Amino acid sequence: MLTVDHVEPMPIRNTARSEYVLELDHVTLSYRSQRTHFDHGVHNVLDDISLELFEGETLGVIGRNGVGKTTMLQLMAGILAPTSGSVRQDKSKSSSLLTIGLGFRHDLTGRDNALLSAMLQGSTRKQALSFLEDIKEFSELADSFEEPVKTYSTGMRSRLGFTTALMTHVDILLVDEILSVGDAGFRTKASAAMKERLSGEQTVVLVSHSDAEIGALCDRAIWINEGRIAAEGNTELVLSQYSGV
Repeated sequence: MLTVDHVEPMPIRNTARSEYVLELDHVTLSYRSQRTHFDHGVHNVLDDISLELFEGETLGVIGRNGVGKTTMLQLMAGILAPTSGSVRQDKSKSSSLLTIGLGFRHDLTGRDNALLSAMLQGSTRKQALSFLEDIKEFSELADSFEEPVKTYSTGMRSRLGFTTALMTHVDILLVDEILSVGDAGFRTKASAAMKERLSGEQTVVLVSHSDAEIGALCDRAIWINEGRIAAEGNTELVLSQYSGV
């Protein structure tokens, strides 16, 4: 878990006039199970979730383990399809899911993976190539940048994923606890870089177990509990409700 010791809260950005760039409309994701305590053998990982993500805002997502936070990010990223309901994203916007070990070809080097990731996120090959040395430097991978990702530790993969998305300017960042991985020095640098990005027009959905991180970085928050939205709105109020349970 990321410890945020001296982080000034981000100024709340006015999103009242913004158009939403991502919408979940009555989204349910379920699967059949042999466990009898599920309703008719069906387990709803997410149950009738509706929300809108507005351009330029940072939406924090909190909740205990296993309530569907990561699943919701995967739906937003198009990795999973809902059982019912719909997920709509502005087609002019690019998005990237930052989570440990997702989306890398383990047989390719860090450099090749960064190049492919940047191009998949909307960069031309020429643009992607121009990012590579900055990605190598910021990620602190040094000579390992030229080695296959299968030789990387969890922290190294997370640094590569975070840095690639940061440097290639994806429109919508979907961040799943990735700021909590790595040594203390990199966590501090990553948090500062994210804060700088958020001072502009970056749109972010941030899943975190750290109340301090959510409170410092997010304009708005939702609390997911048992697959449903238990609270939504002002970050401070949602955190207060969550911590009071």
